[in-house]
Amino acid sequence: MSDADFDARGQQTTQSRTTISPRDDRTWIVVPLYNEATVIADVVTGLLERFVHVVCVDDGSSDGSAEAAQRAGAQVVRHPVNLGQGAALQTGIDFALAHDDVEFIVTFDADGQHRVEDAVAMVQEARREGLAIVFGSRFLDDRTDPGLVKKIILKTVVVVSNLTTGLRLSDAHNGLRVMRVDAARKVDLQQDRMAHATEIVLQLGRSGLPWKEFPVQLLYTDYSKAKGQSVLNAVNILVDLVVR
Repeated sequence: MSDADFDARGQQTTQSRTTISPRDDRTWIVVPLYNEATVIADVVTGLLERFVHVVCVDDGSSDGSAEAAQRAGAQVVRHPVNLGQGAALQTGIDFALAHDDVEFIVTFDADGQHRVEDAVAMVQEARREGLAIVFGSRFLDDRTDPGLVKKIILKTVVVVSNLTTGLRLSDAHNGLRVMRVDAARKVDLQQDRMAHATEIVLQLGRSGLPWKEFPVQLLYTDYSKAKGQSVLNAVNILVDLVVR
């Protein structure tokens, strides 16, 4: 530490006390995007403060979401028609894997529910512990309150997912996940709609690569609640899994 790091009274300056982490240029953030024009710019801006590579896969939006994401600084890949979130995730994963500098891929929702600091902490945990997969879980602590009905639905999905995949997760349908490049190459999503969330857990579990869950907080705003899955949609997810 140089003399310039202290003020005239010999006290350490604020600048030297505060460590600003450089932006992560080995992690690619994949954001499936469908009609989120009112919030996507803030999501992208927040991510770009900590990550160099943010790719939004616009899944046939009709509200200018792609343009808003691009203006905010994201790379944008477009589906000409709506194919579903599973298809958008697969497109984004494939896009990231096509680059030589990728070490980790993070899936991140476009509606503002996920926190950038959780994504950063999960990648750091993966690097520190040599993990290939880190699943975000809103149920490992009590910071997130999804409401009673939604919690019952999500817990039911967890039971079915655990029986189907063989992994013992506390939160099977959390879109915040970290995958090391070797794990991401094991992902080949065929479920285009919401059932992809269990499919990706199944494929990652079968990889045999080291994994863990990590406590995260989901931010349920009035906007995200309005966009959230209904009871009927949750039932459809379960039916898709059983039939398939």
